[in-house]
Amino acid sequence: MLRQLWLATALCCASGVVIAAAPLPDAQAVNRYAGQLLQQQPINNQSPGVAVLVARGDELLFKKAYGQANIELGVPLSPEHKFRIGSVTKQFAAAALLKLIDEGKASLTDPLNKYLPDYPNAEAITLLQLLNHTSGVISYTGIPGYMHNKIRRELSTAELIDEFKDLPVDFAPGTDFKYNNSGYVLLGAVIEAISGKSWHQYINDALLQPNKLNTVVYPGEQTIIPGMASGYSLRPGQEVKQSALLSMTQPHAAGALVADVDALWQWNRLLHGGKLLKAETYQQMITPTAAAAEADAKYGFGISLGRLRGMQELQHGGGINGFVSLLVYLPQQEVTVAMLRNSDGPGPDLNYLSRKIAAFASGNPYPEFKPVSLTEAQLHTVSGVYSKGADTRKLEVRDGKLVSTRAGSQPFELIPQGNDGFGFADNVTRLVVQRDTAGNATGLTMFYDGDGEGEIWLRTGDVSLKADITLTQQQRQALIGDYASDQLQMKIFQSDAGDSLLVQVAGQPALELKAASERSLYLTVVDASLEFEPATGLATQVTLLQGPGRFVLTRQ
Repeated sequence: MLRQLWLATALCCASGVVIAAAPLPDAQAVNRYAGQLLQQQPINNQSPGVAVLVARGDELLFKKAYGQANIELGVPLSPEHKFRIGSVTKQFAAAALLKLIDEGKASLTDPLNKYLPDYPNAEAITLLQLLNHTSGVISYTGIPGYMHNKIRRELSTAELIDEFKDLPVDFAPGTDFKYNNSGYVLLGAVIEAISGKSWHQYINDALLQPNKLNTVVYPGEQTIIPGMASGYSLRPGQEVKQSALLSMTQPHAAGALVADVDALWQWNRLLHGGKLLKAETYQQMITPTAAAAEADAKYGFGISLGRLRGMQELQHGGGINGFVSLLVYLPQQEVTVAMLRNSDGPGPDLNYLSRKIAAFASGNPYPEFKPVSLTEAQLHTVSGVYSKGADTRKLEVRDGKLVSTRAGSQPFELIPQGNDGFGFADNVTRLVVQRDTAGNATGLTMFYDGDGEGEIWLRTGDVSLKADITLTQQQRQALIGDYASDQLQMKIFQSDAGDSLLVQVAGQPALELKAASERSLYLTVVDASLEFEPATGLATQVTLLQGPGRFVLTRQ
């Protein structure tokens, strides 16, 4: 449900991989492979963990959990524990509305004002645009400051809609794509208007109970859910904390459901097995159109479409206070991977793990490369700025390691694999350096899906080293303060040691700043910089530059 400014977008791309005709691995092989992969993750018996299920059709291949369900009581996590599934809820909400459409009670082309007559410009917004994030409605979870105390209030559907309905839209309906939670709150309200029931009661009555899916539930505010795992927050350099509070009335149809991995597997079997919707309706659900088809996400209705080792991938992930979720389905081999974490923030990368495990279970595993050792001098021969159109990527040596930083993103360590090949740590993406006859690096071939069709990036320059100066106490004091814009809020403050400055965007961890000059600061954990104005005296404005993004914030 939540997205962070500082986090890079997961790397994924279509691949021309040819699918092998070898026999599919059995449960024993999948158990061995998945178990080895998961045991390499930063999980122990004092940390939050992850539950994983892998199945092919109706055959269970792997089901196991790692870590703690409750750290305070020392309760180990089991695959039967329940988790908040965040935005995977959208898949259930989308299917619920589509079922109403199958019953002739609504149409994809219906305008929103047919069900919510008082909503602004509702005559121009269709149900289809709410389903595929092309409505332009602003996401209430992105309102500056909203994800703090405001998210703790218990609200009715109407009260939640009141929080965003009068705010400026992101774009005219149907003209663009932008993932947002408000659209699915509105869908929940439409379900309520048609069915006469709460959105979650309708999902339960129409989809879950008839199919004996008893472990997908709406938690409400004080409902005791047997087997519910506790949620935690992980932040770099900080101890594990309990997750921030929120009222579960607010994630609504965009992210409020709770489930276990078995229930998500059965949901996949029902939804993709033709048991819930008419065949034509299901095809509409998994077929992106218009602006949603042109976006990187390739979004249908509650489902993102991608490619994995040449195979179609249907999936949706979720992030909500204390939990991260991912549900994957590969139609070609009927493979399900369900992964549930009981922590937010840094931790096991479910996207990476699911891709590796799903590919293996489908009989088309990612190529494995053994790391090789390179000297720092050898790594420096690869250093440089590489470009593809307006996009840039910087390869540089830090502390004896080669790292890649895409413009506006965070740095990723590269693992040498021999023959000028490098893999991204905990990622299926790899690159191969191209050289001229003199041995000079001239470009990169990026393989976002491990191998197959590559993408060419040309070397366009050298890496320029940024200055790292020490500001005086007076210079630091001139920058310290709270800054805000319509898009975000930011605090600049001094470290406990008093010798450096930190920046903290609302709802995110504090990050250390370095100074290139008295009024120009930058981060090393992400490609971003802060430019303060005026040139002297107390700073009244700061401009955040991150990739193509430019955000101007004023002192509060």
